[in-house]
Amino acid sequence: MFTLLLICLIRALRFKPAPSAPVSQEPVEFDRQKAVSALREMVTVRTVSYTDTSKEDEAEFSRFSDVIAKLFPLVHKKLTLERVPPKGLLYKWAGRSSVSPTVLMAHYDVVPAADSEWSRPPFGGVIEGETLWGRGTLDTKGTLNGILQAAERLLEEGFVPANDIYFSFAGDEETQGDSTPNIVKLLSERGIKPALVVDEGGAVVENVFPGVKKRIAVVGTAEKGVTNIRFSTSSGGGHASAPPAHTPVGILSAACVKVENDPFPMVYTPTVRKMFDTLGRHSTFLYRLIFANLWLFKPVLNMIGKKSGGEMNALMRTTTAFTTAKGSDAYNVIPTSAEMTANVRIISGETRDGVVKRLTDTLADDRVKIEYFGGAEPSRVSVTDGEEYQKLVSVINEVFPDAVVTPYLMIACSDSRHYGAISDKVYRFSAMAMSNEERKLVHGVDERITFRGIFEAVEFYLRLIKRC
Repeated sequence: MFTLLLICLIRALRFKPAPSAPVSQEPVEFDRQKAVSALREMVTVRTVSYTDTSKEDEAEFSRFSDVIAKLFPLVHKKLTLERVPPKGLLYKWAGRSSVSPTVLMAHYDVVPAADSEWSRPPFGGVIEGETLWGRGTLDTKGTLNGILQAAERLLEEGFVPANDIYFSFAGDEETQGDSTPNIVKLLSERGIKPALVVDEGGAVVENVFPGVKKRIAVVGTAEKGVTNIRFSTSSGGGHASAPPAHTPVGILSAACVKVENDPFPMVYTPTVRKMFDTLGRHSTFLYRLIFANLWLFKPVLNMIGKKSGGEMNALMRTTTAFTTAKGSDAYNVIPTSAEMTANVRIISGETRDGVVKRLTDTLADDRVKIEYFGGAEPSRVSVTDGEEYQKLVSVINEVFPDAVVTPYLMIACSDSRHYGAISDKVYRFSAMAMSNEERKLVHGVDERITFRGIFEAVEFYLRLIKRC
């Protein structure tokens, strides 16, 4: 026991951050007032997307295109624009070479927002102090504004990128629409293989990783898959006054409890391994002791994840969240059929078919039918040992010099997963610092962005484009 403890202590003492390279602090200049006013105008356009597109206001989507043409005249004069159905905008900025093109992504559609629930009008573009309120400020008109502000500024200076740069903007990301898949298909048909793709994803956050007191810049190098699982069963129905021993709802309730009590196994993916290795070196000594010796402490992490759930757990396994249930339409009638749906986020290396098989084996109940519908498999895992990732890290270090940059597994989904078909250098990073409160505003009530966040996004893309 003493020898084991000594080994663990020695490993923890040696588990230190790698020496950091000096960071350039050369300032970048841009019109900050214009950056705020442009985003404010974009927010007032109600580009709300729905799975049922008949609910959408097509005029607002057209108006958004007109608004950005007005706000960024040089972009629309000097870059070529292709409209890719159904709501894709693909800009090409010709560089001195086409060998190593870059794709910068954002989406301009937003999720619904009920005026009655917000303290400020969600599409009013209200500015109070140094905060801009409105749906889409964080997700992701703020990113789109950062890209176009940077491009407009550099075009004013006569800048020509070293390689071609594409701006890939979708108006149906929130509904998993076809715009980005169609853009990727178009690029693939033209033989274009991006050397770098940057989309929304991680941000600069704090107090999210145990023992790390510094801010963290998390760059998504992969994202989990997603699907919906339908659990259904049937019966002969009947009057509720003389029920059978187990009704369809009761059968499904038991199935729900059984699935929740038997989580998917822990999977220590290469992406999460790199994340733990990077951040563990910056943690307090107790956590360094754990992360330096995961060969010993992985069972502890597994147990904590199973008990507590949450983001840390989601990084380590496929998760199942039961979200909907349906039975009888009357209180006193036993349903002839009932169903529940679970939203499942699939860890790298697993598949939708594998999820169904595992759930079937877990339940071992022929009365319950299990099937998946919709969604996508886990994304391709991007490399982190190449020049393009290091370029991205360098830019992040320049904008956020106090932050520790780390790869991570994105537990939500984005359109960037489609680019995995033509590139292994797809990275997900929303270039702004976000508090825990601000992170909860994405898709939430009273979404808003600080002027600081607006400026950080512009600075990030100014610095990145100059390196492309």
